[in-house]
Amino acid sequence: MKEFERARWRCRRGLLELDIILQRFMDRYYTQLDAHGLQQFERLLALPDNDLWDLITARQVTVDEDLLQILKLLQRS
Repeated sequence: MKEFERARWRCRRGLLELDIILQRFMDRYYTQLDAHGLQQFERLLALPDNDLWDLITARQVTVDEDLLQILKLLQRS
């Protein structure tokens, strides 16, 4: 539970649209992630807001295939 709350806090960003997507992701998918998925989500949260938003909206394509699973879930959120 502590990790969930910490991740939820890290989802509070400067872009309202990003906040909404990340909160929906947390509510729908976060508890279903395995250790690898959690690690990839943490990597995405470390990105600057604009870069993360561009990946979610597919304005930018990632070359890291490990992130694709989490990005697809974020795009569904």
